[in-house]
Amino acid sequence: MRAVIPFKKGNAKSRLGKLLSEKEREELAMAMLNDVAEALLGSGCFGVIDLLTTSIIEVKGLNTVLTEKGLNEALNEYLGKMSSHSINEPVLIIMADIPLVSIKNIRDIAASATDVVIVPGRMGGTNALFIRNPSSFHVDYYGASFIKHKEIAAGSGLEIEVFDSFNLSTDIDEVADITEILLHGKGHAARYLKKLGFTVVEAENGGRVGLKKI
Repeated sequence: MRAVIPFKKGNAKSRLGKLLSEKEREELAMAMLNDVAEALLGSGCFGVIDLLTTSIIEVKGLNTVLTEKGLNEALNEYLGKMSSHSINEPVLIIMADIPLVSIKNIRDIAASATDVVIVPGRMGGTNALFIRNPSSFHVDYYGASFIKHKEIAAGSGLEIEVFDSFNLSTDIDEVADITEILLHGKGHAARYLKKLGFTVVEAENGGRVGLKKI
C-alpha cells in the first residue's frame, strides 16, 4: 500500500495573502505538509509515501517525485505509471493542507474494503481518495471534484464509500480557516501560527470566534 501527497510550495495559499506574507504562507504550507506526513507515517499503513511536487523538498520519511505538470495531469500520470509497472497495490491520494488529519483517520480509510473511498472537502472538493486498484480510476480535481469522482467510480462499476470526517474536511484556504487550526490543531501548523502570535478570541461581530495577532 502506498500514499501520495501533491504539493506546491511556491506562492502557496495565495488566499491567505491578507493575513500572511509569502514567506509565512510557504512556511505554513510546509508545516501542514509535515502534519499530514506524520499522520501517514504514524499509521504504519504504507510501504511507500511519495511527495509529488514541483520543487526539491525534503520531508523525513517521504520520497520526492518531481513533476512540472498540473494536479490532474501529474496524479493521473502517477496512477498510470503504477499500472504500467504492474504495481497492483492500493494508493491513498491525500492533500497537503489538511493539518488536523489523525493517525486514526488514516487507518480507518486504509481499512476500508470498498473499491474507492472518497473523502469530501468543503464546497464539493475532494481532500483524499483511497483507490484499491489504481488502473481502474483517474482523478479530476478542481470545481466540484467530489461529484466528479463519484461519477468516475460509478461509471467504472466501482463500489464507493464516502468517508465523512471533520478533520479531513478541514482544508486550509481562507483566513477564517486558520481558526480551526488554532482551535483543534496540535501539530506543526498550530505551533507555527502560535509562534507568529496568532490566537483565537471571541468575535465582536456576533460570530463565535475570530483571530487576533498578539
